[in-house]
Amino acid sequence: MATAPCSFSKIALGGSETSGLPHHLNNACCRKKSYFCKEVGARASGFCDRLIIKQILRRNNIHRNQAIQCVLSGEKESELKISGQTLDDYSKSGLRGKLNKVVLAYSGGLDTSVIVPWLRENYGCEVVCFTADVGQGAMEMEGLERKAKASGASQLVVKDLKEEFVKDYIFPCLRAGAVYERKYLLGTSMARPVIAKAMVDVAREVGADAVSHGCTGKGNDQVRFELTFFALNPELKVVAPWREWEITGREDAVEYAKKHNIPVAVSKKSIYSRDRNLWHLSHEGDILEDPANEPKKDMYMMTDDPEEAPNQPEYVEIGINSGVPVSVNGKELSPASLLTELNELGRKHGIGRIDMVENRLVGMKSRGVYETPGGTILWAGVRELESLTLDRETMQVKDMLALKYAELVYAGRWFDPLRQSMDAFMEEITKTTTGSVTLKLYKGSVNVASRKSPYSLYREDISSFENGLIYNQADAAGFIRLYGLPMKVRAMLEKGI
Repeated sequence: MATAPCSFSKIALGGSETSGLPHHLNNACCRKKSYFCKEVGARASGFCDRLIIKQILRRNNIHRNQAIQCVLSGEKESELKISGQTLDDYSKSGLRGKLNKVVLAYSGGLDTSVIVPWLRENYGCEVVCFTADVGQGAMEMEGLERKAKASGASQLVVKDLKEEFVKDYIFPCLRAGAVYERKYLLGTSMARPVIAKAMVDVAREVGADAVSHGCTGKGNDQVRFELTFFALNPELKVVAPWREWEITGREDAVEYAKKHNIPVAVSKKSIYSRDRNLWHLSHEGDILEDPANEPKKDMYMMTDDPEEAPNQPEYVEIGINSGVPVSVNGKELSPASLLTELNELGRKHGIGRIDMVENRLVGMKSRGVYETPGGTILWAGVRELESLTLDRETMQVKDMLALKYAELVYAGRWFDPLRQSMDAFMEEITKTTTGSVTLKLYKGSVNVASRKSPYSLYREDISSFENGLIYNQADAAGFIRLYGLPMKVRAMLEKGI
């Protein structure tokens, strides 16, 4: 009598679905002879399935008086329901492989809600959702634990990263003067590494062997997350569902959620793709995809319309210590509190709006509109103070390095030794960038009103046209002759002199 491998399609355990046999029963059959069914007349069907399940339960030594109900049919899915303690999910493979526990970057939106059951189904794993508070707002944090558990996650871990985000990521970029492609103040670029770093920490705390994110395969964020994972824990496996699954859009995701009984809010999706944190708010998509279209006035959320801003300017004094902001109008504040206060001032005066077409890391151009109210004020303040404290050669080198610094941050290389080495240079070179700057805020503009520093290289007694004690104007004649000598020699050659 011939033997044939049994058909073992899907088993649902505690709400999650896995396909195929556990990892020790590869390719729908066990390598051991005892896991084969003998054909008795007709093809193996329900009887065969029952035999396999009994063998699995014996092999795993399941006891504690669990009540087990099997509903089996030859051509339909198998479903295993267990009351009391559930069968150990971690002993089974999913459709795509086997992972033990995955930490998922979780927002509570449709995509990440669908990713939870998708991970369980495809990798047979426990899912721990992680949410970082980087200042995206209370509304986005509301009800997250309920949503995560309803999607099938075992738990939600939330960490407040606002102070760390501003102190250890935003302020170093500000000190470096990092701006990507002349305009972009790197709001999303700086946020991703602090979130990814926290995910690595959570993975260690909960004993996870993998991490996952909901970034698309067209964007920059997938690179920023994964390079951080590589740098901080290269042993972690990375799962990027958007590069693996068959879901192609919102309708597919909603259908998948319904199929797996995942509650999702039935609300009108924003026409824009947005990312918000304490530093900025970005807008992409819809009419912005055509660079010829002007942004609509009702699109902006973090800044008021400059045309409707107060008709009177407002002055704000920023205190700076070694290139890092420390106070507003004489009041010392924590990094996050300082930025929050300047965000409100910038919002009121319509400051920090930019519209740009940028070159994404993955090769394509994209059009985005950014609101960075407090960040724009701070960037202007630090730059103006440096005009007092940095000499010409130092400023030129710093500006050149700032371009590379911004490129590294944009490309997700925050933990690259090159950026860290450049940051050491920036920290050293700005030690004397200490003092205060008063800025004038008026209808979308930021202009300097005054600058003061105990380390100022500006000397009124040298610069003044009224005083010649230190600088003798007659000395300039010899300087010009020497400085212009190469040009003079070339001209003499060309004229045959």
